[in-house]
This record gives sequence, C-alpha cells and structure tokens, in this order.
Amino acid sequence: MNLLETLLSAQGGGAVRNLANQFGLDESQAASAISSLLPALQGGLQNNLSQAGGIDGLLGALQGGNHARFLDDESAFGAPETTAEGNGILGHLLGSKDASRAAANAASEQTGLPAQMMKQMLPVVATMVMGALSKQNAAAPQAEGGLMGTLSSLLDSNRDGNVADDVLGMAARFFQK
Repeated sequence: MNLLETLLSAQGGGAVRNLANQFGLDESQAASAISSLLPALQGGLQNNLSQAGGIDGLLGALQGGNHARFLDDESAFGAPETTAEGNGILGHLLGSKDASRAAANAASEQTGLPAQMMKQMLPVVATMVMGALSKQNAAAPQAEGGLMGTLSSLLDSNRDGNVADDVLGMAARFFQK
C-alpha cells in the first residue's frame, strides 16, 4: 500500500473525515488536500533519506516517537500539540518556512482551497505521514528490506519497484506550480 492509500484508509476513512471536520471541508476536499500536500512531504522525506545519517535519523524518530497516535487517535487532529509536532516534522522534511509556504501555495492552486487553510493543514498532514510511516515500520520491522523496504513500498506510488521516478515526478509536479 502506498503512502497516499495508507493515509486515506486510516481509521477506515475516519482520518480523512476528522481532517475534513477540523477544517470545515467535505471528505473529498480533505482527500484532495492530502493528495496535493503529499508530494512535497514525500520529496522532503526522500531528500532527508539521501543525506548522511538520514536513514538513522528517520528510524530513530519512528522508534522514539509515538507518531502512530496522530493517525489513530481522533482527538489528536485538533490538538495544539499535533500542530506543534507537525511543524517540527516540517522543519526536518522541508527545511524552511518558505518551502512550507510554497508547498501550501502549490496545494492551494491544485485544489482551489485557500492557501491559508493549506498552511494550517500542512503540519497536521505531516503528522499523519509520520504516523503512517511509524505504523508501517512497526508492522514489519523484520520484513525484507527493513525500513528501506517499508519506505520504498510507501513512496513507490506506481509500484514499479523504483522509488526514484516517483519522487522525481512528485518534485517536478511540485515545482511546476
């Protein structure tokens, strides 16, 4: 299951419903927002993994944090600590507030939803991404390929066994906006 499918199916679709409720959207708008924000987050994740110590850092974050709660706990969606945690995740994945604003603006253009709403939604979606990665890592810690196998399966959106083309495609779409 790729990362988008994991997010959209979390809580049997309840995670999308919770996000929709938090931002006053219908579920299709919330799903569209997640889909449009995800490429920037996946690109940031891939960039971090390519850096020295990136895999160890991510593994440490997944094992040391309780990120799954952000995907499983309905009450976590509106909690201030979710936004705070998400902003920390964005700092690691995207590196700057300018990059976060660019991601939100690109998502706004793609979805037609207000840029300010996308800026507020981005940290929540970032926590959902870490929650999905955490759950996937916990479910298959000894699986073939370990963490890299988990990340590859989540990032390989066209399931061709090659993550690079997916990440490059996501980055190209993100920067075309």
